[in-house]
Amino acid sequence: MKFTVKILLICLSFLSMSCRQQAERKVTITFWAMGAEGETVQKLVPAFENLNPGIHVKIQMIPWTTAQEKLITAYASGNTPDGCQLGNTWVPQFEALNSLENLDKWIKSSNVIQKDKYFPGIWDTNVLRGSTFGIPWYIDTRLLFYRTDILALAGYKNPPKTWAELYDVSKKIKALAGESGRFAIYLPTSNEWAPFIIFGLQNGSDILKDNGRYGDFSNIKFREAFEYLIKFHKEGLSPVGISQVTNVYQAFRDGYFAMYISGPWNIREFEKWMTGPLKDKWMTAALPSPTGNKPGLSLAGGSSLVIFKESPHKKEVWKFFEYLSSTQVQLRFYKEINDLPALKEAWHDSSITGNKYMKAFFIQFQNVVATPKVPEWEEIVFSKVQQYAELAARNVMPESQALKALDHDVDNILEKRRWLLSR
Repeated sequence: MKFTVKILLICLSFLSMSCRQQAERKVTITFWAMGAEGETVQKLVPAFENLNPGIHVKIQMIPWTTAQEKLITAYASGNTPDGCQLGNTWVPQFEALNSLENLDKWIKSSNVIQKDKYFPGIWDTNVLRGSTFGIPWYIDTRLLFYRTDILALAGYKNPPKTWAELYDVSKKIKALAGESGRFAIYLPTSNEWAPFIIFGLQNGSDILKDNGRYGDFSNIKFREAFEYLIKFHKEGLSPVGISQVTNVYQAFRDGYFAMYISGPWNIREFEKWMTGPLKDKWMTAALPSPTGNKPGLSLAGGSSLVIFKESPHKKEVWKFFEYLSSTQVQLRFYKEINDLPALKEAWHDSSITGNKYMKAFFIQFQNVVATPKVPEWEEIVFSKVQQYAELAARNVMPESQALKALDHDVDNILEKRRWLLSR
């Protein structure tokens, strides 16, 4: 009996030692995620850890409103996480700080993450000077949401495919509205910059010139697009600013406007508001283009997965990224919070093909481009493009004067960049 007890104690001792050694070998990686994505990715971690018992993933959720500041602070204090979700327009900023891992060698050796599995325009948002610093995680773009019933009353069975058609249908909708105070399309100025940049890109503008050293908004290509959109405000086809539309969804439901350029995050909201007899009275469409030969360009948006250069656990983080980049996990993410999958293969799943609003997004993703890849981009569009669009739309400044002033301000913002590039 005593012998048996002794054997049992020895076995328990070995087992305890083994467990301790396994725990000591386990690597903990930290991953920062923003908004609803942080909450959702946390649900995906247990399955990953079961597949990879040597890796523990610690998720830190950060509000979008403070995310950029927290990341800058973490960089400055040398406390960056191992990996992170990063808005793809933020990638140039953190790459400029030399804080991101060049992912080329990881991609080259991966059977899961390969460039040709993604939409080219989206993938390109992560490429700087020929090297890749992020992997598309979930994606978005802007396209046209429109009221089918109102367009039909204006004589349009299909959404406008050209700039001329967009202007024409807008005038007809406004004529139908009469003195009701309703509008054709909502092109906000003070809180939205995207339509102005999108139409500028569609018209062949580079937005910035000399390798991002100077603004190029006065260039004829951008000016034509800008004047085209401001015309909608000056002719009363679109409300100006946000004061005239306090609730976009209610305004769309009430027919206060019939068209709106926005992204996939609005689908569920419109579904909530467009109910009853209005349930089938709205649709999505790829953006019109200047000529109508193909859908107009739109923005390549979304969030990327990045590894910070100082991480001692890059191998484990990459394994986590490969897990998040599988078709199955991308689809689960889509079903949980409607974030659109970055992988083209996932778009053939019935959960997406069965959603009639998704078809236009799939078409639009074939024709998206990155915004200029400069760290100052968000400062340029949020503080300056919106400001001068508002002034032009309210007739405070002629369009040409507004664009010259915009170039002047943007040149000042880019002064440090010119100095760095000249060294």
